[in-house]
Amino acid sequence: MKINSSFTVEAPPDEVFAYLLDVNQVVGCVPGAQLSEVVDSQTFTGKLKVKVGAVQIIYQGTAHIADTEELDDRVTVKIDAKGKEVGGQGTVRAAVAMTVARSGSGGSEVSIEADLSVSGKIAQFGRGVIEDVSRKLVGQMAECISANLQSAPTG
Repeated sequence: MKINSSFTVEAPPDEVFAYLLDVNQVVGCVPGAQLSEVVDSQTFTGKLKVKVGAVQIIYQGTAHIADTEELDDRVTVKIDAKGKEVGGQGTVRAAVAMTVARSGSGGSEVSIEADLSVSGKIAQFGRGVIEDVSRKLVGQMAECISANLQSAPTG
């Protein structure tokens, strides 16, 4: 399933992109996420705790920065992530693309496109519920990133 979100930040695109590449900063903005290990500059392991209805599921997995692409007016980072349900058979896979472009106000427009695939307990809730939970997580992450960047000192 595809999840798309976007938000505007009153910070220059190079600052926003640098922030998005700082895994410690971004993990702090993902509800339920915990960084376990920085394997190398492109690969990270961690846990993600997700609550769907009355069910709480913890995934343990790996995220890898697969590609960064710089065009004249935008920069995109592509991340592949996969995880396995702790104590269960479920899995989650995500291909995420985060693009930063200059906005009309001189700030940045950030768009997030995620393609998710889930199996196991969480899949029983159906596409609509999973999409709602995913959108909420992405929305909270976007609000946190935006707030952190806008409160950060420039220069």
